[in-house]
Amino acid sequence: MIRVGFRSDAGVRSGVGHLVRCVALAEELRARGVEVVFLGEVRGSAWAGAQLRERGLPLAPAPEEPARLAALARELRLDAAVLDSYVLPEGTGAALRGAGLTVLAIVDGDPLGQEADLYLDQNLGAERRPFPVPARRLAGARYVLLRDSVRGLGRAARMAGPVPRVLCFFGGTDSAGVAPAWAGALLAAGVPFEATVVSPAPFEAGGPIAVIPPTDRLPELMAGADLVVTAAGSAVWELLHLGVPTALTWVADNQLIGYEELVGRGVAAGLGRAPDAAAVGVLARLLAGPAAREEHGRRGRGLVDGRGRERVADALLRSDPR
Repeated sequence: MIRVGFRSDAGVRSGVGHLVRCVALAEELRARGVEVVFLGEVRGSAWAGAQLRERGLPLAPAPEEPARLAALARELRLDAAVLDSYVLPEGTGAALRGAGLTVLAIVDGDPLGQEADLYLDQNLGAERRPFPVPARRLAGARYVLLRDSVRGLGRAARMAGPVPRVLCFFGGTDSAGVAPAWAGALLAAGVPFEATVVSPAPFEAGGPIAVIPPTDRLPELMAGADLVVTAAGSAVWELLHLGVPTALTWVADNQLIGYEELVGRGVAAGLGRAPDAAAVGVLARLLAGPAAREEHGRRGRGLVDGRGRERVADALLRSDPR
C-alpha cells in the first residue's frame, strides 16, 4: 500500500487554509486506497483539529528539523510527502527527497526555497506567472483542491428574500482578528441585510448580525448566501465552485496576488485592505443591487470544476520515487 505524509500549517496565527486543502487531497488519496498520515500538530484551533479527527485522518507528532523529519518518514515507511507551509526550514523537501520520498510542495507563487519533485500552485492565473524553479508544476484553477463537503454541493436554490443574506468569515481562525471591523462596515453601509459572521472570538455586533463560532456547516452557509465577505484565501476557490457572489479583502501579503487576479477579472468585488469609507461604499452597492452581486457570481461560476484534486492525485501517484 502506498503511504503519503502531509506536513502542513494549522493554528491561530497561520490559519487553517493550508490544512483544509491538504485534507481535500487526503480525502482523494484515501478514496484510492492510499494510506495517509498528517505530521505535526494543530495549535490553538479546536475546529482545525476536528477536521482530522472527524475524517479519521491520523495525526503524528513530527520534528521541525529536516533530517529528523526525514528519519521519521523512513520509520513510517512513507512513499511520498506533501508540504504546505510558509515556515518549514528550506531544507525540508531536499531531506525528504534524499530519504527516497517523492515530494509535492503546495505553494502560493513563491516556493520559499523548498525543493520538490512536483509543485502545486492552485491560484487563479498561476499558469501565466513565471516560476523560479525549473521543475514540474501544476498551476491554475484547474488544480484547485476541494473537500468532499464542497464538491457537488450546488448553490442553494431559494426564493429571493426581502433582504440579502450575508455570510462574513476570515478563515477558520480569523488570524488577523478582522471580523468585528468588517461587521461594522456592513452596518455602516446603511442598507438592510441579514448576516452571519463566523468568529472564533465572540463579540457583540448588534442589529441584523448573528456571530457564531467556526462551524462545519460553512459550505452550506456559503451555498445559501446572497453575498460572502471574506479574505482572498483558500475558501475563495470553494466560493467560485459554488458560484456565490463574493466581496474580497486580504489579511496577509501572500493573498494579494490572488486578490488582484480575482478582482481584476471581475470575479469578485474588491474591498481593499481596510474597512474604510470606500469599502463601505462597495458593500452598500452590493447589498442594494442583486444584479451587481449576481454578475460577480456568474463570472466566477465554472472556473473551479471540482476535479482538481483528482488531477493532483493522478500526478502525484504517477511521479517516480527518487
